[in-house]
Amino acid sequence: MKYIFVTGGVVSGLGKGITAASLGRLLKSRGLKVAAQKLDPYINVDPGTMSPYQHGEVFVTEDGAETDLDLGHYERFIDENLNKYSNLTTGKVFSNVISKERNGDYLGSTVQYIPNITNEIKEFIYKVGKKTNADVVITEIGGTTGDIESQPFLESIRQIGREQDEHDTLFIHVCLVPYLYASKEHKSKPVQHSVKELRGMGITPDIIILRTDEKIMDPNIFKKVSLFCDVKQDCVIENNTLDNLYEVPLMLEDSGFSDIVCRELRIDAGPSNLTEWRQMVSKIKNLHKEVNISLVGKYVELHDAYLSVVEALHHAGYDLSCKVNINWIDSENITEDNVNELFKDTNGIIVPGGFGKRGINGMILTAKYARLNNIPYFGICLGMQIMCIEFARNVLNKKDADSNEFNDKSSYKIIDYLDGQSDDIKKGGTLRLGAYPCVLNTKSKLYEIYNSESISERHRHRYEFNNKYRDDFINNGMTLSGMSPDGTLIEAVELTNNKFYIGVQYHPEFKSRPNKVHPLFKAFVKASLGE
Repeated sequence: MKYIFVTGGVVSGLGKGITAASLGRLLKSRGLKVAAQKLDPYINVDPGTMSPYQHGEVFVTEDGAETDLDLGHYERFIDENLNKYSNLTTGKVFSNVISKERNGDYLGSTVQYIPNITNEIKEFIYKVGKKTNADVVITEIGGTTGDIESQPFLESIRQIGREQDEHDTLFIHVCLVPYLYASKEHKSKPVQHSVKELRGMGITPDIIILRTDEKIMDPNIFKKVSLFCDVKQDCVIENNTLDNLYEVPLMLEDSGFSDIVCRELRIDAGPSNLTEWRQMVSKIKNLHKEVNISLVGKYVELHDAYLSVVEALHHAGYDLSCKVNINWIDSENITEDNVNELFKDTNGIIVPGGFGKRGINGMILTAKYARLNNIPYFGICLGMQIMCIEFARNVLNKKDADSNEFNDKSSYKIIDYLDGQSDDIKKGGTLRLGAYPCVLNTKSKLYEIYNSESISERHRHRYEFNNKYRDDFINNGMTLSGMSPDGTLIEAVELTNNKFYIGVQYHPEFKSRPNKVHPLFKAFVKASLGE
């Protein structure tokens, strides 16, 4: 098993995740089995309790792990389902070590950073490959080299570099090469300082990725980085900003990236086969239709809060040769006076997940507008619950209908706690998480879309449709189109007579791929196109 470690320097947000994901796609195209993971230095046990404004969306794996959004990139690029061993935080490391200490597992020894913390990190890195029987494990180290919080992770991968055979580990360092417009030149000095910082931790990079917004025209930049950072000249590779992130693997491969990685790791693999990926990128560049989708949410100031939803919409557009233009609308700004104006050029409306009562009234007005005007509406998790609240208030005439999450005094709680959920339980990791099966109503649009009676989708929620009101909804025209196999949970609802008015309790966006669009997103965008 080979181990590749991706670190970053100078600034955060350079695209280490995209680099790691792109390499995963390239190695998979050569016939290798790839596993990927992200090590995050924050002290939260996982990002599940963090505001989306802090780290963007929480990506959920099949086995229910709440993880960093970079894992979404890994899954979309590599097209492999990840697991709970794919994301580790400082908080989880310390939690595990302290638990072992309390249990007496260290037999009275003093618990220290070295070896106890580093051993915990190394054990996690080794596990992900063993669980998936991978040929190559790609591990991204979050944060920036030089940060105090990243040091235990860097020390751990340094130790792995010593423990493994010489050609079984590879260190890739992603660095910023700024372009100075005043002098019209790129500067490599930040790279040199970052590599010096990394070498101070005992790690010498084998490959350096130069991140820049402007293409590097001066070949001396590559020679200088090679000389001063002590790496082979062909191991200095440019990664400049592109219009579409799915072009990045092709750009890197044009520099011989996977050939160099295989050479350095002594991997005897076949040539890369990127035919399908190239065809997909070519299609992306030649979209000949457009559609306007309004995304209504409460975290729209940070687009990464809805990253997988946005990517799934684009995937649908690629499949339909259509450019999806997203109109970001803050639900707090929607009122009865401006709702018509806000949506006058909208072809379709999507309301994704979220928590808390802020902005809910604007979402309810949105669902009402879409229902009455027969505008395609797609509700995900909270978006489905909003549909139900709006329907109860304005069709069933239950004016104080609400969710227990927003109004525990409501006399008509159409949305209430799942069994076993309450305000009293701890918040972290206690939602309904991961993949669950769902049985579809064969007389529903949802069944036509999936073309299957049984599906499996990922969940992340604490509240559900209140079963007391099933008959009220059915008798007034709402179709309950998806249920748990035992019939106890309503997983999806729809108004079958509308063009597309569907809400699902699960998160289909997590399973969409650029070359394997999710059927629900494709159907929604198709309906928004009027097709």
